[in-house]
Amino acid sequence: KKTHLVLKIEENKRKMATRGAAAACVIWKHRRNPSLRSLTQHFNPNFNPQIIPRGFKYQVRAIQGSNANPITQLKNKEDPKPQNWKIKMLYDGDCPLCMREVNMLMERNAKHGSIKFVDISSNDYSPEENQGLDYKTVMGQIHAIQSDGNVVTGVEAFRRLYEEVGLGWVYTITKFEPIGKVADAVYDFWAKYRLQVTGRPSIEAILEARKKNKVETCGDSKACKM
Repeated sequence: KKTHLVLKIEENKRKMATRGAAAACVIWKHRRNPSLRSLTQHFNPNFNPQIIPRGFKYQVRAIQGSNANPITQLKNKEDPKPQNWKIKMLYDGDCPLCMREVNMLMERNAKHGSIKFVDISSNDYSPEENQGLDYKTVMGQIHAIQSDGNVVTGVEAFRRLYEEVGLGWVYTITKFEPIGKVADAVYDFWAKYRLQVTGRPSIEAILEARKKNKVETCGDSKACKM
């Protein structure tokens, strides 16, 4: 016969198992049902569920009052400016996907110090200091400037940049035809539609906004440049 204590322990185990199953069901429905997510956010706008992998298990947590902007965090990373750079990368700091690659190159460049990074989205960007390349031109596709003043674009620019940080093998295959032409075509397609893909306004709208911002920020000063 089971003692009263054993029966009590088994009863508590059953209750805990039932509660665990109910909690798991609520979490699963919350992930699968957008209406439940929106309802939760209605009562608590700062609720932000995240699933954090830990091996084969997952932990669910809520971050309260998190206002961090991932793009801002990427842009605010240290931008090394080597004195003896071999190539200059002109990048769009407002492009979230672009910034992931830029920051990877920055991290690699910390050891090599051969790339100088220039954010064309900055109000301080100067075409005169970058072979006369204005904002609209550089927004059209990736541009890089070698130390001798030679300008390279597209896949060729990526190939030169990756070579400087010890990753030249990534683009080696693009040196051979017809792979090179295919790679160029794929990149040209991406460059043409990247604003739409990343949910940003058209280039015309961006230029108008920059122009307005210049007027509001600089007034009649000639220090600010497009």
